[in-house]
Amino acid sequence: MLRLIIVSAHIPPEIAQYPDTCVTATFRGVTRSTRVVQRDQDPIWNETLAWYVEVNTLDSSSFIVAQLQNWSSDEEDSSFGSISVPLAGVVARPNRIVTMKKMALRDNVHKATGDSVEEELAGSQKVRGDTVPIPEGGSPTAKKPLSDKKQFFQVRVLIIEARQLQGNNIRPVVKVIIANHAFRTRIKFGNTPFFNETFVQNFQEMPSQLFDEFIIIQVLNSRALRPDSLIGVFKIEIGLVYEAPGHVMYSKWLSLYDPDNLNAGLKGFVKVNLCVLGAGDHAPDADKIKEDQGGEENVLKSAAVPSRMATLQLSIYQAEDIPQMDKENINYFKTRDEDISDGDDLVDPSVEVNFAGKTMPSMCDLIKLTILDGDEYSSSNVLGTTFLSISQNSFTGSETDGNISGFLPCFGPSFLPVYGSPRENINIEDPFEELNAGVEEGVAYRGRILVELKTSMEVIPNQVIEDIPQETVNKIERFMSRHRYGLCTVFYSATMMDDIKELIQFEVSIGNYGNKFDGTCKPFASTTQYSQAVFDGNCYYYLPWYDTKPMVAITSFWEDVDYRIRSLNAMEFMYNRLQRNLNDLKSIDSPKDPKVGAVWKTLQQELLEDSKKPLPALDDQANATLLDQRKRKLRIRLLQQISKAAEKTNAKNPLKKLILKAENWLHKIASIAVETQISMPDVIIWMLCNERRVAYTRVKSHSIMFSKPGHRTTGALSGKTQTIFMKSILPKEDFEIPTLLRVRMWLGRLADSPEFMKCCEGRILVYAETFENQKKIYGKWGTTDLMPHPSFSDITGEVRFSKDKFQQPKGWKWDGDWTAEPQRRLLLDIETNLSEVLEEVYENQIRRPEHDWRLAPIPYTDVSGFPTCTKEDVICPPGWHFEEDWKAEVNRAVDDAGWEYGVGIPPSDIPRTWHAAEKMYHTHRRRRWLRKRCRDTQRETQEQQMASFLRLHSDMKFDEEECWEYAPLYGWKFHLRQNPSDVFRRRCWHRKLAPIVAGRVAPIFLLEGSLVRNNKHHSLRGRGVEVEDLEKKDMSEKKAPKAKEPEKTSSQNLLKMNTPLLFCVFKYPFAYVSFLHMSQRTRALSGTLHPCWDQTLIFEKILIYGEPQSTEQSPPLVAVEMFDSDLAGDFFMGRCFCVPVVCLDLNQRKIPRLSTHPATDGKKPAGRLLAAFELLMDKDEALGKHPPPAWKDGIFTIPKTIRPILKLMAIEILAWGLRSMKTFNLLAVSYPSLTIECGGEFTETPIIPNIWQNPNFPINIFLMQLYLPVDEDYAPAIELKVIDHREFGYQPVVGQATIRALNQYFCDPWEEKKPHTLPFRETKQNNLQDVVLEEEKGVGLVQKTCPVVCFCCPLVMAVIEEVEEEEEVDWWSKYYATVGDLSKSGKYLDKGFDSMKIYNCELENVPEFHGLQDFCQTFRLYRGKVEDESLEDPMVGGEFKGLFRIYPLPEDPNVPPPPRQFVELPESLPQECLVRLYVVRAFELQPKDRNGLCDPYIWIQLGRQRVGDREDYIPNTLDPIFGRMYEMSCTIPQEKDLIISFYDFDVLSPDEIIGDTTIDLENRLLSRFGANCGLPQSYCVSGPNQWRDQLSPSELLEHFARIKNMHLPEISDDGSKATFMDRTFELFDFETKKPLHSHLGPPKERMALHLLHLCGLVPEHLETRILYNNVQPGIEQGKVQMWIDIFPESLGEPGPPFDITPRKPNLYELRCIIWNTMDVDLEDTNVFGDRMSDIYVKGWLDGLEEDKQKTDVHYRSLAGEGNFNWRFVFTMEYLPMEQVCVLTKKQHFWSLDETMQKVPPKLIIQIWDNDKFSADDFLGVLELNLTSIPQPAKRPSNCTLKMLQEGSKDSSPFHLKKPKRISLFVQKNLRGWWPCVVCEDDKRRVSGKVEMSLELLTETEAEERPAGKGREEPNMNPVLKPPERPETSFLWFTAPMKSVKYIVWQKSKWKIVIFFCFLLLALLFAAFIYSAPGYLAMKLINPMKGSIKMATTSKPENTPRPK
Repeated sequence: MLRLIIVSAHIPPEIAQYPDTCVTATFRGVTRSTRVVQRDQDPIWNETLAWYVEVNTLDSSSFIVAQLQNWSSDEEDSSFGSISVPLAGVVARPNRIVTMKKMALRDNVHKATGDSVEEELAGSQKVRGDTVPIPEGGSPTAKKPLSDKKQFFQVRVLIIEARQLQGNNIRPVVKVIIANHAFRTRIKFGNTPFFNETFVQNFQEMPSQLFDEFIIIQVLNSRALRPDSLIGVFKIEIGLVYEAPGHVMYSKWLSLYDPDNLNAGLKGFVKVNLCVLGAGDHAPDADKIKEDQGGEENVLKSAAVPSRMATLQLSIYQAEDIPQMDKENINYFKTRDEDISDGDDLVDPSVEVNFAGKTMPSMCDLIKLTILDGDEYSSSNVLGTTFLSISQNSFTGSETDGNISGFLPCFGPSFLPVYGSPRENINIEDPFEELNAGVEEGVAYRGRILVELKTSMEVIPNQVIEDIPQETVNKIERFMSRHRYGLCTVFYSATMMDDIKELIQFEVSIGNYGNKFDGTCKPFASTTQYSQAVFDGNCYYYLPWYDTKPMVAITSFWEDVDYRIRSLNAMEFMYNRLQRNLNDLKSIDSPKDPKVGAVWKTLQQELLEDSKKPLPALDDQANATLLDQRKRKLRIRLLQQISKAAEKTNAKNPLKKLILKAENWLHKIASIAVETQISMPDVIIWMLCNERRVAYTRVKSHSIMFSKPGHRTTGALSGKTQTIFMKSILPKEDFEIPTLLRVRMWLGRLADSPEFMKCCEGRILVYAETFENQKKIYGKWGTTDLMPHPSFSDITGEVRFSKDKFQQPKGWKWDGDWTAEPQRRLLLDIETNLSEVLEEVYENQIRRPEHDWRLAPIPYTDVSGFPTCTKEDVICPPGWHFEEDWKAEVNRAVDDAGWEYGVGIPPSDIPRTWHAAEKMYHTHRRRRWLRKRCRDTQRETQEQQMASFLRLHSDMKFDEEECWEYAPLYGWKFHLRQNPSDVFRRRCWHRKLAPIVAGRVAPIFLLEGSLVRNNKHHSLRGRGVEVEDLEKKDMSEKKAPKAKEPEKTSSQNLLKMNTPLLFCVFKYPFAYVSFLHMSQRTRALSGTLHPCWDQTLIFEKILIYGEPQSTEQSPPLVAVEMFDSDLAGDFFMGRCFCVPVVCLDLNQRKIPRLSTHPATDGKKPAGRLLAAFELLMDKDEALGKHPPPAWKDGIFTIPKTIRPILKLMAIEILAWGLRSMKTFNLLAVSYPSLTIECGGEFTETPIIPNIWQNPNFPINIFLMQLYLPVDEDYAPAIELKVIDHREFGYQPVVGQATIRALNQYFCDPWEEKKPHTLPFRETKQNNLQDVVLEEEKGVGLVQKTCPVVCFCCPLVMAVIEEVEEEEEVDWWSKYYATVGDLSKSGKYLDKGFDSMKIYNCELENVPEFHGLQDFCQTFRLYRGKVEDESLEDPMVGGEFKGLFRIYPLPEDPNVPPPPRQFVELPESLPQECLVRLYVVRAFELQPKDRNGLCDPYIWIQLGRQRVGDREDYIPNTLDPIFGRMYEMSCTIPQEKDLIISFYDFDVLSPDEIIGDTTIDLENRLLSRFGANCGLPQSYCVSGPNQWRDQLSPSELLEHFARIKNMHLPEISDDGSKATFMDRTFELFDFETKKPLHSHLGPPKERMALHLLHLCGLVPEHLETRILYNNVQPGIEQGKVQMWIDIFPESLGEPGPPFDITPRKPNLYELRCIIWNTMDVDLEDTNVFGDRMSDIYVKGWLDGLEEDKQKTDVHYRSLAGEGNFNWRFVFTMEYLPMEQVCVLTKKQHFWSLDETMQKVPPKLIIQIWDNDKFSADDFLGVLELNLTSIPQPAKRPSNCTLKMLQEGSKDSSPFHLKKPKRISLFVQKNLRGWWPCVVCEDDKRRVSGKVEMSLELLTETEAEERPAGKGREEPNMNPVLKPPERPETSFLWFTAPMKSVKYIVWQKSKWKIVIFFCFLLLALLFAAFIYSAPGYLAMKLINPMKGSIKMATTSKPENTPRPK
């Protein structure tokens, strides 16, 4: 693969201001381009452009051309410049990246432009070794064309993981919608979830419908409410996935977006695998794809997120020719609505526009325009649908080499034709209504709409529907000018018709012009004369036109689009010439053929001649549109490119390179050979039967358009005879063709109509026609009692056409009087072209009871009871004779006299049933008289009789009495001879018309309007132009004066228009051919699938009219149909159309060569026809001089000049046996034999005595001698028939097969025998694959230990070392070492052990093993018809095993014959064998349960043995790892088919099969590639790779040399030297290194094993088999990896089996201690406005969400710090070799089984804010993959977001860096700081830091060092003490005093002190104020002063006396 990485560019402002730029790069003609970067001077892409090429095919001169383009520029050259990138550096170093910076761009003249670009270049190449990876994203499935029918498809979607999902604390779930079928994944946690879930949906739909459906990926947040749950969405079409390489997109990142806000950016990425498989497709393994995790080429960017918005403006101006409702339907509505006027047509047209595209270029290409009838408030009827293609009206530039700029979509103003159902079906119920909706191809013109499309880069915010300004409407008038065109069609023949009894005519119309049922146009001569289909004598019918060919002529008015048609025809002319020359170049087999130079020179000259001729100019075209101008510029530039490239190309280049160049030019021309603005509709040819349209065909108007400049610009079919296959409008079988037409058509301006006369062959006659009618009354003919039939009418007898009412068209005159001419072509009956006729007459008699029989009143009748003449009156017509006399028929249910009896039943009195025996009550009897009448073949041939009856090329005039035609009733078949029972007669009157003066316009285009004067219909004729034939009821109606007639509808009145009849009369025939209107059949060969008729069919004297040169240029086709003749009828098998070789001069006749023509049955292939066809012109009876081929056994054989040259050959047959023979007619096949037939010779094998005991033939080798063609292409097929010999001589054919490709068996008998290269079935590329297994929990295997033959080994064994090695290595180590996953294999390779081969396909599909059918092939034996050989057919009756060799024999008997080919055959006796089946794993199984998973288990069937392990099913998985071995005994070949089935376990319902695969054990046992047991790389007698075959290597080598007739090998005793295949080998040539282990066997055996590896034998391997299910045939149901060992018991005991039991996970315990947090976001606010958080930490392992653990709460963290000392303990089962955790848990509580899931070991830590009265707040998250942990920070300050960053600066999930990471499983202990992050505004930031320690312990270590969760017991290892948190950390309502202390006092203590001081002062002041007045009053009054004095005075009195 070659990769070019476009990094960036720089555009100086002086060159362009804010341009929209992209880069296109071209390498070897293949162009890649980047996305468009808008408005940027320095655009950055970082995009990778890839080319799938091999680096070894490059040389130093290779280069890539890169261009920087201005995407939005409308200029012709919008390139900023280009640069050539040399690839010399990549060639020298393929796997390195070459960086080129500031590369200056140059213009076309190599001058610097000032711009620069930066690029990186890289190449890659395949890795050689045991495994070969397939290309990235590739698949072995080759693309194949799909037929548009219902097929089986399967859509697979694997959701792997998601990254960078937007949102916080989300629980994402992915919803997958596959074409309206919805699926959901399990709910995950986090922004980077891992899903790994598969969803599968099966379909049986048509590809065209299924591929338009979408795969929708939605990512939802299960936590959010439904309206806000959508995170992002991605949509992709199913068809886009199918068109990807291999129908698969692997490891793609889908960019999610918001559909409601496209400018919001990306919402994340989802990694998926997408796959769409059809029947027979094979999906590559996802494990094989080498993902590039850093490459953005794996990113799928949604087209719904455009890089730049564009606005499409569609202007709809007007519509015309819209269908109107029929008159009868209008009258129906008038009776119910009186408001409807007479002129109201009840059509309210509107246009509905649909377009789903949102980007440019768009995935949705079509704009759908639907014309509706009805208003917006009621239901609307669809009148027609048309489509406008975006891709055809724009140009992206991808089709060119990159130097041609594209242009945006534009169209018109121009008309778009609309097609749908026939116009006359505008009724209440239209049977073809689906045609109007555009579901299928429209069959009729429905009108046109004038539209204009513009595209601008200005964004319109909302969709707007508004009126078009009047100024714009006025400008459109210049596009509306019309010109008059003429259309003429000459009908040469109409053949291959069915048995049609009605009269047939053809109608030609263009638009409404010529439509006889439309009343908007004038009547034209647009229909042919009525014709009666005639039997051709074999099986088909034809119209007997002979020398008088009907023709039609129409004039119409259309816009001038000649310049567009001329350009389109010129491009198609160039394309066709280049295609023809390219086919001639491809037909050359050898590149060294000298014809290469001549053919290439012709191709080159014609291409240069065509490309250099100028295209039509637009200067004088007033109505040229913008699209015309841009397309013309594009075509000129592209043709200049092609011409320059063609001039430089030399014929000396390799042939393949020349073909590739020519194909590239052809593709470019095809991309511009499209014209959408041809407003002229298609020409439609209709076949009408009884006024009903039954078949049609559409002819593109440009293909028959005449152009004056010359043949290059004229339509390819203009004025040329062409063959047209009509299509049925009614539902028919695919293989049925309504009719085969040969017509000559011409379309052009009326001014150019004289050119038509130059290409018109024959003489043109124009007639007026009427029929004279008479009725016989009382034996006289007259016009009495004719009503309702007029005396002169049209051919139907309903419309009155009197002779005196006819008028000449304008420009024409009558040429003579009316003449009577019999319409003999209408009188040809069923006897035409029959050689014999059986005439019958019934004789009738009656009686009354008990009376005698007498003649009935009507004595002679036909079988229906209608009267006929007596048998004696039946006369013999001229040209016939009677072979015998009348005989009464007695060979049926009649008596011996031929009478049959019955009872008459009134009122008809005719018996309804007849009986052979006479009874008394019978009243009627009749008998049948028969007589054979034969043609007089000796007198005239059938062609002569036909010419005589029709009077071809005769000028004899008819007598008027000879022109009468007779019939018993009007409407019955008319005939010329009058019979007694005839009552009606008529004759046809013609009057010739001639042009008055030869003018500038051909007179036939002046035949407009009706020929009959009738005032009633003048208004109808004035409304438009209508087409009608003269012989039909297209003439005007004139009512009788007295008779009352029903009112006719408008469409019925149109049929009464009388238009002239046109004929093209030819005088001289020129050739006799065997096709057109005659057919023959070959002899019927019974019981063969490869009929060899050896027959020449000769048709003589069949006339072709016209110029010989014209027929030579376009000869009529020969239709050959193959039928299977059976008792039930002829069964159609296939048809092919062949072009004959035309010879106009017999003297220059070249004998044609037999060639192969493919036959088809509808659209399906149906075999091949080997034939030659010749068209010879007979001049002057010259053909009589060339005698016909030899006459043998009643047929003409193939001429010797054409017959292939034969040579005596020998077919040597190895008939080994029959297998799997199914019952036939409810009886088993017991005694079969085989018949081999080839080229008329056959041989038969002996009968197998007992097929159940030994199904092989007693004699196996047979020899057939026969003459075969020297040319291997002519070799006949070999037919095999198996005949079962039953009792009473009954020998039914119970199976047969045909072997067509015999060239594979041709050989040279004298050459040294080599393995025969046999064809094998189509499979995916048989590359070896790298497989990455995900190991799962498995179940033990069935194991049987057997003794092994051991040899003496001189090596010394160390017992202790052996035990250690066996513990370290196992079979899975070998497996992982083979696939290259060394991390899971341990030291396996370091010890020198063997690896093995892993095939990504079945062993029989590996190319070097030739399908394991080198001994004999397997041929399926069929019964009956095989519908599809690629699928399993229910009519397969068994298998034949055998082989063939074909070689020449000497015809001289004296020359010794060559040696026989089949020698040294093994015994054909059954063998008892031991079979060991090793099933390793299955993957990509189809889901069977509602949860998108299944519960698989294995079921093995071998013969009648059935082994299964239903109880050991693996629940809920699509990729189970079984690791099981099954051992069984069987007898081969009776039990040869080993069927491995996988079932889905269900409890209640029956187990459903997932898929199965069948292995033919016999092929593996008989194959000489040693497929029964693969060869290991080394010979070991012990250890993990112990020899397990029954024979030693030396014995195997001798056996191989013996069966190959080689000299036996000679090996020395010490094994150091050996001689084999005439070469000498030494042991050290193979073993260059010293053995690293002591398990090797003796050197002699090792040498023999090395020599066996040189013989191409099957190595020790692991094969991958695809599982299929009969319910969905051809679609993969999954894959299984396994291998088989087969050991014949006659060779002894085999070695011990391998132990492939899956590895078991180890139990680990993860201990996570949360110590502290820092800088955590503070989410809450207290009453004082302080920020705080109540922090706690939550943690769990990914996938074990139910085991969540969380710490206690650190309350009131004011600085974001938290202290916890909390231990999390998690237990997990871990697979160290795969680095995944194994989870086993139930998905739901109602689930019965635990689901095993493997997820990465991821630890999720979250920080939360605790809230008591609301939901907790999420603060941040930390996700750690335990195998890749970022290095922790030692300090909180060093803990930043850079520790977790994995991507580049653009936050993309790609371009991953390699930061230092630590695996916990290696280091065991970690401690430090890690950041927790949160997403805000689509950006991540650090929301906290957590300090924790991680410790990982094994199960034993955990038991030795126990520890409890949190701080629970046992609180040890280490002991966790309660954290020393600040005193402020508490819950406020649990400690109120602390709340006061730390919440109030700590924050406001000074405020409180001051407050109390002020309060004390206030109290003191208040007390002062309160006590001051009283105090002052006391001071002033002093009431206490008097009382003191009194007290003082009275004191002495109270003094006590002294004692």
